[in-house]
Amino acid sequence: MKKIAFQILLLTAVAFAGTGCEDDLKYSELVQDNRPAVPVTFTGATTYGFDPYYETSVAGGGNIKITLSIPAASGRTIKQITKVAAGATSINVLTLNTGPNYLTAPLAASGTTVEFTTTVKEFATKRPTVATTPVALPNFREIAFIFLVTLDDGSEVVATPVRVRILA
Repeated sequence: MKKIAFQILLLTAVAFAGTGCEDDLKYSELVQDNRPAVPVTFTGATTYGFDPYYETSVAGGGNIKITLSIPAASGRTIKQITKVAAGATSINVLTLNTGPNYLTAPLAASGTTVEFTTTVKEFATKRPTVATTPVALPNFREIAFIFLVTLDDGSEVVATPVRVRILA
Protein backbone atom coordinates (compact mmCIF):
# COMPACT_ATOMS: atom_id res chain seq x y z
CA MET A 1 0.00 0.00 0.00
CA LYS A 2 2.83 2.40 0.86
CA LYS A 3 4.48 1.61 -2.48
CA ILE A 4 1.31 2.48 -4.43
CA ALA A 5 0.80 5.71 -2.45
CA PHE A 6 4.44 6.68 -3.10
CA GLN A 7 4.06 5.98 -6.84
CA ILE A 8 0.87 8.09 -7.03
CA LEU A 9 2.59 10.94 -5.18
CA LEU A 10 5.63 10.67 -7.46
CA LEU A 11 3.43 10.62 -10.58
CA THR A 12 1.55 13.71 -9.33
CA ALA A 13 4.81 15.56 -8.67
CA VAL A 14 6.13 14.72 -12.14
CA ALA A 15 2.85 15.91 -13.72
CA PHE A 16 3.07 19.26 -11.92
CA ALA A 17 6.76 19.67 -12.74
CA GLY A 18 6.10 19.02 -16.43
CA THR A 19 3.41 21.71 -16.69
CA GLY A 20 4.71 24.28 -14.22
CA CYS A 21 7.08 25.99 -16.64
CA GLU A 22 5.11 25.70 -19.86
CA ASP A 23 4.40 29.45 -20.15
CA ASP A 24 7.96 30.32 -19.20
CA LEU A 25 9.34 28.12 -21.97
CA LYS A 26 6.71 29.19 -24.46
CA TYR A 27 7.48 32.89 -24.07
CA SER A 28 11.10 32.84 -22.95
CA GLU A 29 13.67 34.79 -24.94
CA LEU A 30 15.87 31.71 -24.85
CA VAL A 31 13.60 29.73 -27.15
CA GLN A 32 12.33 32.47 -29.47
CA ASP A 33 13.81 33.56 -32.76
CA ASN A 34 15.07 37.12 -32.65
CA ARG A 35 13.81 38.29 -36.02
CA PRO A 36 13.25 41.93 -36.87
CA ALA A 37 9.81 43.05 -38.04
CA VAL A 38 11.49 44.28 -41.24
CA PRO A 39 14.34 41.98 -42.31
CA VAL A 40 17.38 43.29 -44.17
CA THR A 41 18.77 41.13 -46.96
CA PHE A 42 21.78 41.47 -49.24
CA THR A 43 20.88 41.56 -52.91
CA GLY A 44 23.32 39.60 -55.08
CA ALA A 45 25.18 38.02 -52.18
CA THR A 46 26.08 34.35 -52.14
CA THR A 47 24.78 32.45 -49.15
CA TYR A 48 26.51 29.12 -48.72
CA GLY A 49 26.36 28.28 -45.04
CA PHE A 50 27.16 30.99 -42.52
CA ASP A 51 27.06 34.70 -43.42
CA PRO A 52 26.18 35.97 -46.90
CA TYR A 53 29.20 37.13 -48.87
CA TYR A 54 30.31 39.10 -51.89
CA GLU A 55 33.55 38.73 -53.82
CA THR A 56 36.05 41.29 -55.06
CA SER A 57 39.50 40.96 -56.55
CA VAL A 58 42.57 43.04 -55.93
CA ALA A 59 43.50 42.67 -59.60
CA GLY A 60 40.08 44.03 -60.58
CA GLY A 61 40.48 47.16 -58.48
CA GLY A 62 39.20 45.88 -55.14
CA ASN A 63 35.84 47.65 -55.35
CA ILE A 64 33.27 46.52 -52.80
CA LYS A 65 29.55 47.13 -53.35
CA ILE A 66 27.04 45.79 -50.84
CA THR A 67 23.33 46.22 -51.58
CA LEU A 68 20.99 46.17 -48.59
CA SER A 69 17.27 45.60 -49.21
CA ILE A 70 14.07 45.40 -47.22
CA PRO A 71 10.81 43.87 -48.50
CA ALA A 72 8.62 46.29 -50.46
CA ALA A 73 5.58 44.72 -48.78
CA SER A 74 6.81 45.89 -45.35
CA GLY A 75 5.42 49.38 -45.93
CA ARG A 76 8.70 50.88 -44.74
CA THR A 77 11.61 52.53 -46.52
CA ILE A 78 15.26 52.82 -45.57
CA LYS A 79 16.11 56.28 -44.24
CA GLN A 80 19.84 55.71 -43.77
CA ILE A 81 22.65 53.41 -42.85
CA THR A 82 23.45 54.90 -39.48
CA LYS A 83 26.53 52.94 -38.52
CA VAL A 84 28.83 50.32 -40.01
CA ALA A 85 31.27 48.15 -38.12
CA ALA A 86 34.01 46.60 -40.21
CA GLY A 87 36.76 44.17 -39.42
CA ALA A 88 37.64 40.52 -39.43
CA THR A 89 34.93 37.89 -39.74
CA SER A 90 34.48 37.79 -35.97
CA ILE A 91 32.50 41.06 -35.85
CA ASN A 92 29.08 41.05 -34.20
CA VAL A 93 26.52 43.40 -32.66
CA LEU A 94 28.91 44.24 -29.82
CA THR A 95 31.43 45.44 -32.41
CA LEU A 96 28.71 47.60 -33.92
CA ASN A 97 27.91 49.15 -30.54
CA THR A 98 31.42 49.65 -29.19
CA GLY A 99 33.71 49.84 -32.21
CA PRO A 100 34.47 52.85 -34.37
CA ASN A 101 32.03 53.75 -37.12
CA TYR A 102 33.36 52.91 -40.59
CA LEU A 103 31.26 55.76 -41.98
CA THR A 104 32.22 59.40 -41.48
CA ALA A 105 28.52 60.35 -41.70
CA PRO A 106 25.29 58.37 -42.04
CA LEU A 107 24.62 57.13 -45.57
CA ALA A 108 21.27 58.60 -46.67
CA ALA A 109 18.80 56.46 -48.57
CA SER A 110 15.26 56.43 -49.87
CA GLY A 111 13.26 53.47 -51.03
CA THR A 112 13.74 49.85 -50.12
CA THR A 113 17.39 49.44 -51.18
CA VAL A 114 20.63 51.22 -50.44
CA GLU A 115 24.16 50.61 -51.72
CA PHE A 116 27.22 50.75 -49.50
CA THR A 117 30.46 51.10 -51.45
CA THR A 118 34.08 51.06 -50.40
CA THR A 119 37.34 49.55 -51.62
CA VAL A 120 39.87 47.10 -50.28
CA LYS A 121 42.39 49.97 -50.16
CA GLU A 122 40.05 52.16 -48.08
CA PHE A 123 39.30 49.23 -45.78
CA ALA A 124 43.03 48.62 -45.28
CA THR A 125 43.44 52.31 -44.39
CA LYS A 126 40.53 52.37 -41.93
CA ARG A 127 41.21 48.94 -40.40
CA PRO A 128 45.00 48.48 -40.73
CA THR A 129 45.14 45.55 -38.28
CA VAL A 130 42.93 43.35 -40.48
CA ALA A 131 44.78 41.53 -43.27
CA THR A 132 43.44 42.24 -46.76
CA THR A 133 46.14 40.70 -48.95
CA PRO A 134 44.97 37.44 -50.55
CA VAL A 135 46.91 34.36 -49.51
CA ALA A 136 48.04 31.44 -51.67
CA LEU A 137 45.70 28.88 -50.09
CA PRO A 138 42.71 28.94 -50.08
CA ASN A 139 43.41 31.92 -52.33
CA PHE A 140 41.27 34.51 -50.59
CA ARG A 141 40.87 36.47 -47.39
CA GLU A 142 37.59 37.55 -45.86
CA ILE A 143 36.63 40.80 -44.22
CA ALA A 144 33.23 41.58 -42.75
CA PHE A 145 30.74 44.38 -42.23
CA ILE A 146 27.69 44.73 -40.00
CA PHE A 147 25.13 47.50 -40.51
CA LEU A 148 22.77 49.51 -38.33
CA VAL A 149 19.91 50.52 -40.64
CA THR A 150 17.40 53.22 -39.68
CA LEU A 151 13.97 53.00 -41.28
CA ASP A 152 11.64 55.88 -42.17
CA ASP A 153 9.65 55.48 -38.93
CA GLY A 154 12.83 55.80 -36.83
CA SER A 155 13.08 52.12 -35.96
CA GLU A 156 16.52 50.55 -36.19
CA VAL A 157 17.42 47.15 -37.61
CA VAL A 158 20.77 45.43 -37.21
CA ALA A 159 21.47 43.39 -40.33
CA THR A 160 23.25 40.08 -40.19
CA PRO A 161 27.01 40.38 -40.79
CA VAL A 162 28.07 40.19 -44.42
CA ARG A 163 31.50 39.06 -45.59
CA VAL A 164 33.60 40.10 -48.52
CA ARG A 165 36.02 37.60 -50.03
CA ILE A 166 39.13 39.26 -51.37
CA LEU A 167 40.52 37.31 -54.28
CA ALA A 168 43.93 37.78 -55.87
